[in-house]
Amino acid sequence: METVWTQERVEQLGRLWKEGHSTAEIGRRLGITKNAVVGKAHRLSLEPRPSPVKVVIKRRVVFDISGPSCSWPIGHPGEKGFHFCGERPIAGKPYCAEHAALAYIRPKREGSNAA
Repeated sequence: METVWTQERVEQLGRLWKEGHSTAEIGRRLGITKNAVVGKAHRLSLEPRPSPVKVVIKRRVVFDISGPSCSWPIGHPGEKGFHFCGERPIAGKPYCAEHAALAYIRPKREGSNAA
């Protein structure tokens, strides 16, 4: 079996790697597979690079709940001052009486003449 890695290809790999090209792009330019590039880069101990697939998720605490409290949002998430009502909720509901009146609409009775 013929070796894929000539001295010229190894030098090209190192140059393209330092330029920040993806392993797939390096493979296309060298006429070899992405996995061959990954394997050779590992064996050459080239500087590891972060995976482009991994996404960093920043998590933050939006509110702090201590016991049952009304979950009606006040303001818009992400904006300064956003919070939840926090009043005592109606039993079995996530909202206080004021916000439950806004959230729940009673069905109309059959036979009523509402337009």
